[in-house]
Amino acid sequence: MPQTTAICPLCEACCGLSISTEGGRVTAISGDSDDPFSRGHLCPKALALQDLYEDPDRLRRPLERTATGWRELDWPDALDRVAERIGALQAAHGADALAVYLGNPVVHNLGALLFGTGLLRALRTKQRYSATSVDQLPHMLVAHWVFGHQLLLSIPDIDRTDWMLILGANPAASNGSLMTAPGMDRRLRDLRARGGRVELIDPRRTETARLVDRHHFIRPGTDALLLAAMLQVLFAEGAADPGRLAPITDGLDAVSAALVAFSPERVAPMVGIDAATIRRLARDLAGAERGVVYGRFGVSTQRFGGLCQWLIVLLNLVTGNLDAPGGAMFTRPAIDPMGALKLSGRGGYGRWRSRVRDLPEANGELPVAGLADEITTPGEGRVRGLVVVAGNPVLSTPDGSALDAALDQLDLLVSIDPYRTETSRKAHFILPPVSPLERPHYDVVFNLLAVRNVARWSDPVFDKQPGEMDDGEILAELHERLAPTRRERLAVRARRIAGPARMVDLALRAGPYGAGARVWRDGLTLDRVRQAPHGLDLGPLEPALPDRLKTPDRRIRAAPAPLLADLSRLAASLDSPALPDGFDLQLIGRRQLRSNNSWMHNAPRLMKGRDRCTLMLHPDDAAARGLASGDRARVRSRVGAVEVPVEVTDSVMRGVVSLPHGFGHDRAGASLTVAAKAPGVSMNDLTDSAEIDELSGTAVLSGVPVVVERADPAAAR
Repeated sequence: MPQTTAICPLCEACCGLSISTEGGRVTAISGDSDDPFSRGHLCPKALALQDLYEDPDRLRRPLERTATGWRELDWPDALDRVAERIGALQAAHGADALAVYLGNPVVHNLGALLFGTGLLRALRTKQRYSATSVDQLPHMLVAHWVFGHQLLLSIPDIDRTDWMLILGANPAASNGSLMTAPGMDRRLRDLRARGGRVELIDPRRTETARLVDRHHFIRPGTDALLLAAMLQVLFAEGAADPGRLAPITDGLDAVSAALVAFSPERVAPMVGIDAATIRRLARDLAGAERGVVYGRFGVSTQRFGGLCQWLIVLLNLVTGNLDAPGGAMFTRPAIDPMGALKLSGRGGYGRWRSRVRDLPEANGELPVAGLADEITTPGEGRVRGLVVVAGNPVLSTPDGSALDAALDQLDLLVSIDPYRTETSRKAHFILPPVSPLERPHYDVVFNLLAVRNVARWSDPVFDKQPGEMDDGEILAELHERLAPTRRERLAVRARRIAGPARMVDLALRAGPYGAGARVWRDGLTLDRVRQAPHGLDLGPLEPALPDRLKTPDRRIRAAPAPLLADLSRLAASLDSPALPDGFDLQLIGRRQLRSNNSWMHNAPRLMKGRDRCTLMLHPDDAAARGLASGDRARVRSRVGAVEVPVEVTDSVMRGVVSLPHGFGHDRAGASLTVAAKAPGVSMNDLTDSAEIDELSGTAVLSGVPVVVERADPAAAR
């Protein structure tokens, strides 16, 4: 029975797989125990690759929506028609009349990465949006300001640290996020087994809490106050010492002066963690031989997400743990997205602003929280067309119901998607790519975030069927049709003919381990990577500064003016009410191991078992509302309301309720048979597009003010 090694492209862990096939079908999927990075780790999502490949709901041909329903097109006709419609729309109304939204799966897809950037440039629109502004934008903006490039992100050196503080992250469920680290359960257990310590800050006692030494509840949206207080302690006690980075660091005196007001005693009542604990956390971090602070989704998606990520960088810096083994380090990937492939510019901020809400551009994109308004608000520059690549923004962006309604006003909606989802059901054209098992893979982005330097390549497990295309081919074909000059069209065609393998080989040769253009030189080429089917271990993370810095003077800018100024907004929050009038609870999301945003709910093996779309509610809050587990509750925010089953549990703190993300598969016109059997509700029908981090434009998804009450049984009928 044929057996193939592969890389799982479904989440950031990027686990090595062993896949057995027979007669064009998958017969078994297991973890690759010889993979030097994942070492046999496997989560349930990888098993669902078979479901994705075999799914009868998955589209195999392009579709056009007509007055009488959907009709299939052949690829040349579909691509010609889409390109013609895009060209006509931009010719009539300007380049910015077309918007583009890139979903999270783009960064998991080699072809989309290699060919998507060219198409974006050819479209010439400033109306660019992505999942970045509902996820990791604060990380990237801080990296741009402090280190000089939006992709220069520091990663916890988890395998060598002996003290770790985790905020707003659930790596036991996510397998790491902006920290590619398969087998996080094992890594955290190993950390503690070697005498290390892990503490967790989260409004919910998550799956990660069982793996740590101590868990602390925190009031949602107050992490920046906690982090500021920890830094204030370090400066006040003379414990702030960047070590060897001090000579290349600017601005710490300004930071120290700006944090004087944030004492632990001042912030403790708002944060919900006592002052003595805040002081101990700061001192423990400073006293650890090798310590690191790591914060992710929960601290990014709040009103002070940008400040949170800046303060985390500063905590690692002033304790001597930035760019040091066991601390927060920078990778040395074999293919550097900042290098040969030129997948990303350095970044920027405020170079243009949105038409309706005057929201700032960040790193070439506008906040997706403003997209619906750009579509529905009349006037010159209104968005009239939208291209969605590997995304389902109706379920994954704030106030999804408003965006859902806004899509009806578009003259053109094109979705590159293998399914008819809650978003693509409204498309004029759906261009479906093949499944992950039918395309090659190399982790360009996630090797930049990996806790160890590795290089691995996957050939397709199955050949594409006649008449099917992968994401890269679709994007390249559109680019060729829309390119403004013959020279650019010829260049696109040449890259398309060369294909991903040749492009990866050239990037490997140009990388830090590469053989260059000389075939006799010892160094990495794609052939050498392929000769190691389980992957190549390129070693642990190593100190990289100042060489890796992208600031003009190769110095760390610890006090960027926009971040320093935003501390006044944080200080004002100390005197603000925790909740607006009329609301008495705060809503947070939650990750689930058998889920991946909105796009894995049609896999039968992941949807088995009890209903997972429940509202977690503390026993005291449930009793005050006369609710018990299994009852249906109505949850209302400023923008919407949903009804959902209740799960009473003390794993959430008092005053907090939790819903998972990505459900809400009950909209007419979608074709997701399995997902529709347990549709759940969309948390983003409650999140508010008006609520953003004013600094970065990131959507506020953590700490949404809500009211919870018993659902009216008559209304449910």
